[in-house]
Amino acid sequence: MQKDRGLTVHWAGGKKSFYPVAYLRRMSPSAEVRALREELASNPLAVVPAAPPHADGPLTALGAELVGNYAVRISFSDGHQTGIYSWEYLQEIDPEPDDTG
Repeated sequence: MQKDRGLTVHWAGGKKSFYPVAYLRRMSPSAEVRALREELASNPLAVVPAAPPHADGPLTALGAELVGNYAVRISFSDGHQTGIYSWEYLQEIDPEPDDTG
């Protein structure tokens, strides 16, 4: 994980996926962020809460830790750290999905 850029995953079979930090934060699988995405999808006029100020500048990843052998938990500089990104979920949200499947 490049803390200022994003996460690169090398999948079995040779595919490589890159997830920018801001994209990972926006697509967090946490309950609170999932609910916000659902609200925005159903009501385009919904008010998005202001992001807390970043004390150290732009959003970065502070770290990533494996959760068993099925997921990774990413901590962000805005304090968010409740999303657990399963490998399956990361494949679902791949910014550049494989069009062969």
